[in-house]
Amino acid sequence: MPTPDPLIGLKEKRAPFFMIPSSRFLSFACPLFLVAVAFGQDNAAASKPAGTTADKAASYYNYSLGHLYAELAGVSGNRELFTKAVDAYRAALKADPSATFIAEELSDLYIQSGRLREAVTEAEDALKQNPDDLNSRRLLARIYTRLIGDSQANRIDENMVKKAIEQFQKITAGDPKDVESWLMLGRLDKISQNSTEALAAYNKVLELDPGNEDAMTGQAQVYSDLGDAKAAADLLRKVADKDPTARSLTSLAQVYEQLKDYSLAAEMLRRALEQQPGNSDLKHMLAQDLLYSDQIDDSLKVYQDLIEEDPKDEAALLRISKIYQQKRDFAKAHEAADKAKELDPNNIEIEYNDVSLLAAEGRTPEAIKALKAILDSTAKKTYSADERNNRISLLDGLGGLYQKAEQYTAAVETYRQMAEVDPDVAPRAAAEMIETYRQAKDFPKAEAEAEAASKKYPNDRLVRSVHASLLADLGKTDEAVAETRKLLDGKNDRDTYINLAQIYDKAKNFPEMAKMLDAAEKLSPGNDDKEAVIFMRGAMYERMKNYTEAEEEFRKALAINPDNASALNYLGYMLADRGIRLEEARDLIAKAVAREPKNGAYLDSLGWVLFRLNKLPEAEAKLREALELMSRDPTVHDHLGDVYFHEGKIRDAIAQWQSSLKEWQAGAPSDLDHTEVAKVQKKLDDAKVRLARENGSAKQP
Repeated sequence: MPTPDPLIGLKEKRAPFFMIPSSRFLSFACPLFLVAVAFGQDNAAASKPAGTTADKAASYYNYSLGHLYAELAGVSGNRELFTKAVDAYRAALKADPSATFIAEELSDLYIQSGRLREAVTEAEDALKQNPDDLNSRRLLARIYTRLIGDSQANRIDENMVKKAIEQFQKITAGDPKDVESWLMLGRLDKISQNSTEALAAYNKVLELDPGNEDAMTGQAQVYSDLGDAKAAADLLRKVADKDPTARSLTSLAQVYEQLKDYSLAAEMLRRALEQQPGNSDLKHMLAQDLLYSDQIDDSLKVYQDLIEEDPKDEAALLRISKIYQQKRDFAKAHEAADKAKELDPNNIEIEYNDVSLLAAEGRTPEAIKALKAILDSTAKKTYSADERNNRISLLDGLGGLYQKAEQYTAAVETYRQMAEVDPDVAPRAAAEMIETYRQAKDFPKAEAEAEAASKKYPNDRLVRSVHASLLADLGKTDEAVAETRKLLDGKNDRDTYINLAQIYDKAKNFPEMAKMLDAAEKLSPGNDDKEAVIFMRGAMYERMKNYTEAEEEFRKALAINPDNASALNYLGYMLADRGIRLEEARDLIAKAVAREPKNGAYLDSLGWVLFRLNKLPEAEAKLREALELMSRDPTVHDHLGDVYFHEGKIRDAIAQWQSSLKEWQAGAPSDLDHTEVAKVQKKLDDAKVRLARENGSAKQP
């Protein structure tokens, strides 16, 4: 998220040097001014003795004269006029040193004329003669500030930041009531990541001007950088309540986004748009937050409005395509995507959207082919930073598609290519390779890859986390726990506690799993995070056969998010597996499948509940579809075996149960359920006996 430019405010609050602020001066029609210029009168106040009281009339006169010279110099490029403008501004400052805005405009004059070196030299010479010359320091500080660079693009001249801070520190020491200089000091300290100093500077502003919006906004940005989004939101809410400008409301919306409260973020942006109804950037932000808060139709309406205003808004067309993809209206999704492609046929994001659409439609082989075509067409010997990042993303997506298609060798090779393109992502690529081998149930290769990656990248969190998960798969629980606990660092502890809960789950150590989930929930700031923890607790209770508690947890998750497909599926499967409330179970699972029609686990659940309802042909169709997506899953083979047996297809049932046992034995040691294996073995043995009897009866005359 782009964060507001820390230097914003300086640009907004100052008029350009060629404009006289009407709140400070009269218009150019002043007779005295016209007469003075007509007769070429020199700077009347230039000879005013130092140390006398401010002569505001003389300051005004010289400021106005300097202004005119500056305008004429800008039009003609005449150096002599520029020099006269500078002299007049300096005379104005000498007549009234408190008129700090003149120093600002003088710095603008130097900057826009490209004579910065001259300005710096003059200011430094003046300070050598009089270190207490605050206006020379203001001029110098503002020039240094303008030379800092672009804070949002991360192009910062740290030396200029340091020099500017030094000048503003001396200015505020000499003039403790200079609010604008305190503000600039706060902004510069924020750029330098000196959070304590930035907060102190903003606090000084608020002592002088308790309602200062810039200071409160600046403090909020510092708190946001420190990860204290709640404190940032509280401050910005005060700003918005006091003076709900588009700027303050937008800043508050961005903090709500950090808190993942997208509904409130959208509400703030709606209010901002009431003040700036034609602001397309705000509309894009609003549409995105509406989408993130599951207000899909409202989001779609905003994007459609953007297209009406600008039919060439390819970003809006792309988002419309993604929304229709989410709504599973693939015809309209392709229509919007095609329009975006017409506008920018070489845009990789638009091309990748086609891949995403194919994958969502379950056309995985076509998605792989399309993505490989993009990679082939963009291949180079060397890549720029942006091209390299794009290629890494594309390779990562291709690896995921290969995993989905159970083409594990191709997936591993794709992740190896990621590391070759950018060595900086080699640890992540190694983690993906380990995970791929785990999915392929090739645990020797997974273990070898994990050991090599752990030695090569000993401090990489992702590598260590995946290695620990593999240890848990292999039944090495104590080692897995020890490895994972090393990752507790006070920054990412929620994720670490969840990883520990998963390790204890594999070990069936449910008391310790419960402790880890409780710890993770305490560190979950928003409903989305809590929802995931609650779901895991429901699954834990189900594995403990505490079905009442399990259902309560799944209902809690669904209260937070009624469209939680995982909770819908798990609750429905739990009911179906126990043979109770089968109609309700079918409806729950059907909702999950509607959300993710190509999810093999959900299709298996639907096939199983249909079997329980004695709808055998429908059950067989769903389980066969699930098996196409999850050919290595022992439970799907087992379920299909049950269906075949009840359909009288004994040989087919035997084949499925044999496959189920084979996959149980090939799986991770921690996943091996001896009770389930025994059940499958008994069904297989009984089927073989029945088949033998039927064959024996058939041979008798």
